[in-house]
Amino acid sequence: MGMSAEEEDSSSPKDEEWPEVEKAEKLARGAALKWASGVFYHPDKLEGLGHYWRRETQRNNSIQSRLKSTVQSYLEGVSAGLEQLCMATDEVQSVCQDLGTVQWNLLGSAECFQNLEQLRAVMTDHVQLGLVVQSLPQLVSVHELLSQTLHLLHDQHLLEAHAGLMVLERLRDNTLSQLHHSDLLNAQDLDIVETYFSGLQKVNEELTRQLWNIIGRSMKLVHEDPALFVSAVRIIEREENIDALFLDTRSHHFLPPGRPKSWRQKFYQVLQETITVAHFQASHADMKGPGMARHLAALQSNILAELCVVKDLMVQCCPVHYNILNVCTIMYHQGLSSHLQDILSWDLDKQEIFIVLDWVLHVYHSPEMMSHPDLLPEVDVSTLGPLVPPEVVDHMERKYVVKVRGNMTEWMQRTLEVEYKEWFREEEPEMDHQGFFQSALPVIIMQMLNENIRVASLITDSLQQKVYTMAMDELETFLTRLREALVEYGKEHQRDRAKPKYYVPYLLAVLNNNMVLREIPTSIKAALDRTQKKACQLLLEELLVDLQPLYMQLPSRKWLSGSQLVNSTCEVIDKYVRDFARVRKPIFKLLLSESEHLVMSQYLRALMQKKLVCKSEEERSQFSHRLLQDATQLGDLFHSLGLDKSEQTIEVIVALQELIRLKDPALLSLEVLGFVTKYPDISDEHVSALLDLRGDVSKEVRNMVMEMMAQNPQALPENYQPIFSNILVPGPELAFCLRKGKCA
Repeated sequence: MGMSAEEEDSSSPKDEEWPEVEKAEKLARGAALKWASGVFYHPDKLEGLGHYWRRETQRNNSIQSRLKSTVQSYLEGVSAGLEQLCMATDEVQSVCQDLGTVQWNLLGSAECFQNLEQLRAVMTDHVQLGLVVQSLPQLVSVHELLSQTLHLLHDQHLLEAHAGLMVLERLRDNTLSQLHHSDLLNAQDLDIVETYFSGLQKVNEELTRQLWNIIGRSMKLVHEDPALFVSAVRIIEREENIDALFLDTRSHHFLPPGRPKSWRQKFYQVLQETITVAHFQASHADMKGPGMARHLAALQSNILAELCVVKDLMVQCCPVHYNILNVCTIMYHQGLSSHLQDILSWDLDKQEIFIVLDWVLHVYHSPEMMSHPDLLPEVDVSTLGPLVPPEVVDHMERKYVVKVRGNMTEWMQRTLEVEYKEWFREEEPEMDHQGFFQSALPVIIMQMLNENIRVASLITDSLQQKVYTMAMDELETFLTRLREALVEYGKEHQRDRAKPKYYVPYLLAVLNNNMVLREIPTSIKAALDRTQKKACQLLLEELLVDLQPLYMQLPSRKWLSGSQLVNSTCEVIDKYVRDFARVRKPIFKLLLSESEHLVMSQYLRALMQKKLVCKSEEERSQFSHRLLQDATQLGDLFHSLGLDKSEQTIEVIVALQELIRLKDPALLSLEVLGFVTKYPDISDEHVSALLDLRGDVSKEVRNMVMEMMAQNPQALPENYQPIFSNILVPGPELAFCLRKGKCA
């Protein structure tokens, strides 16, 4: 079925206005057709067409009924709203008319309001008079109240006096407040009120004077008159409450003059000032000598006693929120910290620095003071931080080390001067129970070092380490000065060998002292070695001086013919070694070994002077025999004195005699090769000088030997003890030269 043209024309505006309706209708028709085609596709289902028709008719009727009911309800609401809008419009028009009438009436009555100014002035006067009348009985009694309050203060009736003061202040404050809220307060009125209540200032000053005097004597009063102290605290609490009241309401009320008084803060301030004046004011002049120890001992005793008073008595006299014990602990701690840092800023001596540091780091926290059983567990200063900052402690430790260093340097210098004078005495040095020479020097030095290190350990481990390091530096410096003193000692002896009388024994005492100082676990082994080396050098030089006249005769024809020269040498050596026996074993063994090496090197050096050159085979045989006898005799001597054969260098003389004894010069190259292999530090000059002793070495043989040595260079074995390195070969004599001519 199609729509007519009129229907299409009539529906066009609707379709243009409600496109969603048209779309919904089309969707509904399509869905209905789809459903119908599905239901009635089979012929056997056409029988139920009437049933479906009735069911859909009922459904459509129900939907239309609900739609009509909804539209009817909506229309009724719209109707009620329109009626209310009409009523509101009528009422607004009525109000506008009434306002217009009122406006005309007010304009007509404007002149009447001007006549009310006189009534306002009368009202103001009435308010002022009312305030005056209301306050007049109390205002009249102000001067009497002031007099009574002052009298109470003079009799130390503090609570009653403060009650009178509060009445007077309340009267003044109420008067000013009423004037303030009535907008009547001006400068003239304020001056009048302040003048009238001027006596309050005197009462207030007198009360505060007595209060702070009481607080300043609080430690004594809580013992003798706690009621007076409690009264002072109660007055302070009253004032704190009044301050809090005004501060909480000052956005609505004016703040009276002198508020807030903040008397609790002043209470703490006076307490702190009292503690400072009582304990923490002293000058360096007052603490010289034993004054520092007495001052710190007094601080320890007084602070402990006063904190016990606070804990046992004052706490009961103060409100809990005062936390008075903790507050006082902090006051003492901070006051002490500032006081001690002032003290540490002075130019303290070593002992004063030690006393202060020991007090700060040990006494203060000990059971004798802040950890006293009477204070625990309520007092815990560990939560307050260090009494003196760590950087200040470190700085003072360094100052202490500087002071100790100065004393130690001066003391060691004096000790060395005394020791040096001892070396020139006309009697032997002291001996210990084993018969070793010694002096008091090492004991004095070790006692002094140990004592300073021990004292430093009583403060901190860091100070002990600082002092230890400094002490080792000073000991090394001392050893350097000791070595310089030994040099000067040797020079004095060289000027006159008869002085000092006991030159060698005192050198041996120095070596024994050096051995004792090695017992200190130090890092100055090199300094000790240098000192030992210098003393040993002086001893060997002394031995050399006595041996030198004997070596001047070596070699000689007289030497070839007998052993008297070696016997004399052995006597000198034996004499010195008997003296060396007065030195401790390690040094004795060293001196014995060095003496043997000295004898050997001087023996070789004397041979190389070429004072004697063999003229025949018989002389060479005699020469080698003498060398062998000397080496054997010297070796046996040193062996009997305690030096093993394996530790001796005299064997080089035995090897040399074999070189001299060789009959066929042509075999010298092989003999020298063996000699060089055994003593690789020998030089061409040494070999040449030794060959000269034979007296039969031709130029060709010499060249062959030198060439052989050049072809077989020797490396020094590890731990090889030099034999020839320190033996100088005398240079060749220069030929006579004419002026401006060339040497031959």
